[in-house]
Amino acid sequence: MSACAYHAGVRTGMRAGGVQMLLPQAQCYQRDQGKEVLALQAVATAMLQYSPQVTLAENNCILMDITASLVLFDGIRALLRRIRDSMRILGFTATTGIAPIPGAARLLARQAARKRRWGLHVLSMKRLSQHLDALPVGLLVAARPLVELLQGIACYRLADLRQLPRPGLQRRCGKDLLKELDQVYGEQAEVHQWHVAAPEFKVKVELPDRIEQAESLLVFARSLLAQLLGWLTAQQLAVTHIHMELFHERGRQAIPPTLFDLQLAQACWQESHLLSLFKEKLTQLTLHSAVIGMLLEVKQTMARHAQSYALFPEPGGQADEHKRLLELLVARLGEDHVLQPAPQADYRADVANRWISVLKKRPPQATEQTTEQACQANVLRPYWLLAQTLALEVRQHRPYYGSELKLISPAERIEAGWWDTQLQARDYFIAIDDKHVRYWVYRERATDPDSDDPVWFLHGIFG
Repeated sequence: MSACAYHAGVRTGMRAGGVQMLLPQAQCYQRDQGKEVLALQAVATAMLQYSPQVTLAENNCILMDITASLVLFDGIRALLRRIRDSMRILGFTATTGIAPIPGAARLLARQAARKRRWGLHVLSMKRLSQHLDALPVGLLVAARPLVELLQGIACYRLADLRQLPRPGLQRRCGKDLLKELDQVYGEQAEVHQWHVAAPEFKVKVELPDRIEQAESLLVFARSLLAQLLGWLTAQQLAVTHIHMELFHERGRQAIPPTLFDLQLAQACWQESHLLSLFKEKLTQLTLHSAVIGMLLEVKQTMARHAQSYALFPEPGGQADEHKRLLELLVARLGEDHVLQPAPQADYRADVANRWISVLKKRPPQATEQTTEQACQANVLRPYWLLAQTLALEVRQHRPYYGSELKLISPAERIEAGWWDTQLQARDYFIAIDDKHVRYWVYRERATDPDSDDPVWFLHGIFG
């Protein structure tokens, strides 16, 4: 039940009619144990980012061994805050119990839920027995069917239960009660089956309502991302390719799902960076129909490497920060709008001037050959080339572009491409206008140099 229902007087075991009398606006739902199991598995997977030892216990309880995680997460309070934040992102609330013994921590969490508190934490073994002695016997799973019997013999607390003769208690209540009692006080060891992450990550979530705004999907994307971080931590992997599907209507009016991918130039496992990429991608997304479900799948991963920091950091930041910035720009502007030069070894400028996405790796051999070729030729060419050459007007036998262009360089003759269909025979010049802007213009050699009106073209602009 919700907190509002509890404060209105609703208690476990009431009939639906009694609940409606106390709280007419109450909404009752049929319990779905299958969804509860899936929810517990999702929480356990997300908790793997805080501890490799996570196990599913009875009665919707998750146990974690956080002994080795306290130093990594700056103490128990900081770790507890992060766990509660992750639970909130997943859409759940939890009461916590912390103790040196797993069975005792489980009982403290149950008592906290019974008292409607956030949690009960006892870190000292000396104080733990005192707290356990005051707990009611009904918190033990094996004692729940025997509560009336135990209370009939004035056994209300765990301290009272421990004072009873063990042989008689075993004959009347069975071995399970004594076993659980010994495990709670640390007198008998517990054996746990730790939660193991799946070899592949592919998680689907059903939305509670129809979502028509892409920005509103970020809340549910964070839930999937929390599970992804736990899975990556457990597998010691970093992700490079994420696939997302948004499901729309089903049945007779079925609509194909909306698909999009996140390509990362560098493997990443940091929550802040992945969340920023999701946010930018969803902001740019246009939905053609309401979304009723989401699916997140990891397509490509690589082994995680420990991050190395320099003793004297560079003022402009590390290379990883530059790549994250480029990935953020790609998510915001699109892969076709954030490019890097990848020139080819060719004398023709429009062929050599090739640009590819920053997420792709440049061919190093072609880049080195082109650079060496340009240095040997000792030529000056602009980086800004027009996608399509522009025919210039000729005035008084000189090219004209806003103003009269004055040629300030000798001709650079390019005659190449005879081996394919892009044959070029041109004379290139550097020209300057009245505002001292430099242009790269050329004249086709097929035209007569002594003609009164030679044909000129603008091919590039110098920065």
